[in-house]
Amino acid sequence: MTPKRVRSGSTAARGSAGPRIYTRTGDRGETGLIGGRRVPKDHLRVEAYGAVDELNAHLGFVRAQTEDAELVVLLDDIQHRLFDLGAELATPAGITDRAPAIDSAEVEQLEHTIDRYQTSLPQLREFILPGGTVLAAALHVARTVCRRAERRLVTLGREEPVRAGLMQYLNRLSDLLFVLARVANLRSGRPDVIWRKSGSPEGKREDGRGKRGHDA
Repeated sequence: MTPKRVRSGSTAARGSAGPRIYTRTGDRGETGLIGGRRVPKDHLRVEAYGAVDELNAHLGFVRAQTEDAELVVLLDDIQHRLFDLGAELATPAGITDRAPAIDSAEVEQLEHTIDRYQTSLPQLREFILPGGTVLAAALHVARTVCRRAERRLVTLGREEPVRAGLMQYLNRLSDLLFVLARVANLRSGRPDVIWRKSGSPEGKREDGRGKRGHDA
């Protein structure tokens, strides 16, 4: 998630094709945070921004599955915001060089987008499984990785300060990815994959209440 710092003046960094991507500074299992602090590569902060980086990679894969211009623009903006989010996570507490890139406005934007897409979907009264079209399945994978990234932030937050806005953003983003997966199936004419409870072929909840099919 953090940019590679290459010393162009060193012999190890020079090559016929330009500076080399490897710096050998992490060979002992450590990495540098923004500001220069060295920490183990399994540090909670590294785990947190690493999970966000993984989420960003999955969203890049999702973008490769669609030619929907509106969705591509939406995902492009989200990927940029996730890089901002990861950069903040890679910055230890006490080091501030700019205003936070993720705030309540970004969270509200996700909520508005969820509401807009949700209006096109039939009411969900059953649990659903990840699947359907390739695009929907890819969105579901991204959703679960988003949830994991959120959990990593919660874990980090027990040890070091983490702004609540970052966790709120990831929480809303996972909701949006769930909705987008359903939209992808709807637009392709594919039904959502309904969970069939053992002993109940229909898989319907007895109380008939709606359920999104993922954790809140």
